[in-house]
Amino acid sequence: MKLSSFAVVAVLGLAAAGCVTDAQQPQQTKENLLSAAGFRMRLADTPARVASLKAMPANQFVVKNQNGQPLYLYADPVACGCVFYGNQNAFTAYQQMVFEQRIMNEQEMTAMMNQQAAFDFGVWGDPMLY
Repeated sequence: MKLSSFAVVAVLGLAAAGCVTDAQQPQQTKENLLSAAGFRMRLADTPARVASLKAMPANQFVVKNQNGQPLYLYADPVACGCVFYGNQNAFTAYQQMVFEQRIMNEQEMTAMMNQQAAFDFGVWGDPMLY
């Protein structure tokens, strides 16, 4: 029973640590993934572009129709003051990269949990008693 209590505490601690990590660098990671997937960036470097950027929902994909094809826009008014835009292929590639990143993060968390579970508290005593 004591081991399972430790496992629960370890899982909660790792989950909290994962949330802190995600909160610190998600925008840079997202920008890197967008670029790697084939999205192009346009800076809001004119008054008209700044106004257009402000009119778009921040940090969300918006789909527009251009010449009968979907065009995916992602506005980032804070980190870069820009809009990323890409076609269906870029959006599909981005979704695949995000999926793969989640799998890698889950595998990393599982490995950390296994490492924590394998720790021998015998020489230190029961941590739940303190």
